Amino acid sequence: MEKPGSLACVGIGMTLGAHISPRSRSHIEQADVVFAAVSDPLVELWLQQMNPDVRSLQPLYAEGKSRHETYREMVEAMLAPVREGKTVCGVFYGHPGVFAQAPHEAVAQAREEGFSAVMEPGISAEDCLYADLGIDPGKTGCQHYEASQLMFYQRRLDTSAVLVLWQAGIAGDRSFRLFATAPAYRQLLVDLLAEHYPLDHPCTVYEAATLPIHRPRMDTVALRDLAGVAMSAQSTLVLPPCQPLQPNPAMLARIAELEAALAAA
Repeated sequence: MEKPGSLACVGIGMTLGAHISPRSRSHIEQADVVFAAVSDPLVELWLQQMNPDVRSLQPLYAEGKSRHETYREMVEAMLAPVREGKTVCGVFYGHPGVFAQAPHEAVAQAREEGFSAVMEPGISAEDCLYADLGIDPGKTGCQHYEASQLMFYQRRLDTSAVLVLWQAGIAGDRSFRLFATAPAYRQLLVDLLAEHYPLDHPCTVYEAATLPIHRPRMDTVALRDLAGVAMSAQSTLVLPPCQPLQPNPAMLARIAELEAALAAA
């Protein structure tokens, strides 16, 4: 039997007021307490129109402070009133399960402690990226990596697919304390990508619009010039394919044999 108290972590999408779903709005309106992990004060004011008790999680971030510590504090902040029997809603930009560690941990811990906990999806930066840049992930396929993860580990890049690198502005940060890394770190990322792509290959720095009056950032530069481009943790790097899809003759032959056998049956 579930205990009194509940948690809902919801996504409000990327653009203020334009992307929120009816289910997410309902969770916000019906909560006893709303915790907001949003950086724009306008978004908090907008949330306060739906619920009078909105508490910001942004002050938990600090220069030089590990983001892992901040995420732990966010989880505890949301779970404390849940344990008191209250209905709690955590509000996050975009999709609460995409590049958002605290919502996943909070929902998992709440369930482990016997409370009702749900996650409601939202329109993420990835969704906006496909629309703004005109990319169909089904055309050549897409591969997504966190930029630092691509640098820290040995991964196989398929240059016939679109490459999407998240959090490019903090590429190479091993401390989890920086809000942006220096150009020298991005040069290391350029050096890594140059093993697979020509230096004149186009790279688009993308940032979704968060206010209706804003336009998305879509700055395209050559790979060789990428290190000198200003980026933040919200910046996503997109590289189109540099070679065509390569046919698989062995598999095509097996499919042809199967089709012939089925036709003869």
